[in-house]
Amino acid sequence: MSTTAGTSEQLESSSTGPLSGLRVVEMGQLIAGPFCGQLLGDLGADVIKIEEPTKGDPMRQWGQAQVEGDSFWWSILGRNKRSVALNLREAPAQEIARKLIGSADIVLENFRPGSMEKWGLDYETLIEDNPGLIMVRVSGFGQTGPYSSRAGYGSIGEAMGGMRYIVGDPEKPPSRVGISIGDSLAGMFATIGALAAVRERERSGRGQIVDSSIYESVLGLMESLIPDWTLGGVQRERTGAILPKIAPSNVYPTKDGQWLIIAANQDTVFKRLCAAMGNPELAEDERYATHVPRGEHQAELDELVGTFSSQYQADELIDLLNEYSVPVGRIFRVEDMLSDPQFAARGSIVDVPHKDHGEVQMQNAFPRLSRTDASIRWSGPALGQHTDEVLADLGYDTSGIESLRTQGVIR
Repeated sequence: MSTTAGTSEQLESSSTGPLSGLRVVEMGQLIAGPFCGQLLGDLGADVIKIEEPTKGDPMRQWGQAQVEGDSFWWSILGRNKRSVALNLREAPAQEIARKLIGSADIVLENFRPGSMEKWGLDYETLIEDNPGLIMVRVSGFGQTGPYSSRAGYGSIGEAMGGMRYIVGDPEKPPSRVGISIGDSLAGMFATIGALAAVRERERSGRGQIVDSSIYESVLGLMESLIPDWTLGGVQRERTGAILPKIAPSNVYPTKDGQWLIIAANQDTVFKRLCAAMGNPELAEDERYATHVPRGEHQAELDELVGTFSSQYQADELIDLLNEYSVPVGRIFRVEDMLSDPQFAARGSIVDVPHKDHGEVQMQNAFPRLSRTDASIRWSGPALGQHTDEVLADLGYDTSGIESLRTQGVIR
C-alpha cells in the first residue's frame, strides 16, 4: 500500500490538488461540518480548524477502537487540517477568528443556528472585511423554518428525511445504516455547494451562504419516494436485503457457507445469468423475460437463483459469473479489503504516518483526478498543534501569543 502523507509544514507547497491555494476556516465539530472540511482538504485546500482549547472536537475521543483515548476516527476526519485552539467565548479569540476568516475563501460551521451571530461572526459582519467570503453552514434543519433553532443530529435527519423508515427487516422496527450516513451526506452536499459558490464567485466576485441541512441531504437521495406516494399511491416500506420488483438482485448462499451479491436485474444481464445457470430457456419464460414480470415473480426467482448458487463454492461461482459478465461480489469486511487486488492496484487504502502509532491505514482520498489528484498529506493533528504558526501568519508576535495563552484564549 502506498503512503501519500507528509508533514504539516509541507501543506501549502506540497498540495497539488485542484483546490490548492484555497483557504478554508473550519469552525464545526463532530461529523457533518468536519466531513466537508475533510473532503475540501483532500482536494488540496488549506483547512484551518478552530477548536475549543480543553478537549477540542469530540471526534478526538469518539470511535469503536481507541488507544489511550486517542480515536482512530479522528485520524481520518482531521486529516489534512491544521488545528488552532481558540476559546471563542473570549472576545480576543473572536477577534482572532475574525482576522483568520478575513484571510479565507470559505468559512465552514455546523453549530446550532445563532452561535456565529452570538460571537459577532455573522455573515454580514464578516463580509465587511471579506466580500468574497463563502460561508458554509451545516445544520440539522437548515438556517430557516420553524425547526431551525432545534438541535439536530444525523439520526434525526435520517428519520425526517425518509431513510430510517425504509431501512431494515419489515418484521422489525425501523433500523439504521451502520455509519453516520446523514451527517456524511450533509457534509457532501455542503462540499458541492461550496465548490459551486467558488465557481460562481469567479463571475461575480461575491461570496454567499451555502445552507446544507441534514434532513434535506437525506431527502435528496430518496429517489422517487415522494411521487411514488403522491402520484402512485405507494408508500415504500422496509424490505430487508431486496429492492421490491428489482429481480434478481439479492444476497445468495454458496456451498461453503458464504454469501454473494448477484445483480442480474437488467434484461440482457439476466439472459447471461440464465446461460451461466445452464438454463438459457429461463430467459424466454414470460414470467421472467422482462423487467416487470421478473419483479412480480421476485420471490420464486430468488429461490431459483439461490438453489443454483448453493451448488458452488464462492470462488467457483465468482469465476463462473465473471466469465458470463454477470455482476457478482463478496460482502467485504476490512480484512477482505486489505487482501483484495483491486484495492491494492488503485491504492484505495493507504498508510499514513501518525505521531503516536507509526502508521494508520485508512481509506484514500476520492474521487481520483488524472492530473491534480487528491491526497492525504497527514493524519488528524494534535489539538492546537498549529496555533502559533497560524497566529504568527496573522501578525501576532511571540509575546502577544504568550499573553493570549496565559489568558486562556488559546492553547
